[in-house]
Amino acid sequence: MLLGDERLAVCEYARRMTADGLVVGTSGNISVRSGDLIAVTPTGVDYAELRSEDIPLVAPDGSIADGSLRPTSELPMHLSVYREVVDPDGLPVTAIVHTHSVHATAVSTLVGAVPPIHYLLAAIGPAVRVAAYATYGTVELADAMLAALEGSRGCLLANHGTITYGDSLYAAYNRARQLEWVCQLWLLARSAGSPALLPPGEIAKVAGKLRAYGQGAD
Repeated sequence: MLLGDERLAVCEYARRMTADGLVVGTSGNISVRSGDLIAVTPTGVDYAELRSEDIPLVAPDGSIADGSLRPTSELPMHLSVYREVVDPDGLPVTAIVHTHSVHATAVSTLVGAVPPIHYLLAAIGPAVRVAAYATYGTVELADAMLAALEGSRGCLLANHGTITYGDSLYAAYNRARQLEWVCQLWLLARSAGSPALLPPGEIAKVAGKLRAYGQGAD
């Protein structure tokens, strides 16, 4: 099977999105790119029932390369990221996660960018903006998303959800979870008062430290 491992990973992470409360029903979507093919969740299929063979493969122009099911209606967003976005550190963009997570979506209705209430926001970008609202599945939404993603690995979509990317599905998915956590934290703090926020310089400093974070660091 073409891209068998990638198709299986899309199935596994789609089910994980539901288990982690990042989506409800068949909302949200995931894709993984390998070479000139993109494995992406199909539209309107229960994630609990997804099998590897259900995952369509599409070419960068959106044409179906393999599979009998139609890809997600948000395919224009995924293709735009793979075609247009450059990772801030020059890493390859090989995976995208789009969620409808509750706290992040709520924040998207309140502010123009996620308030820097925690340094973890630096894992996504120096600023995590809110893309202007546009109808789902449209080129207009993809264009608004691209503007919000400039220099960042994720953004909120106004009155809609989130999108994050990475050089692996693991990285893209973790950023989606981190973004939801930061948004939940800000909403909780805001409900109790006026949260203290970190200065932009601190977010930039942490972004630099994160590049050397982990067991591979010196």
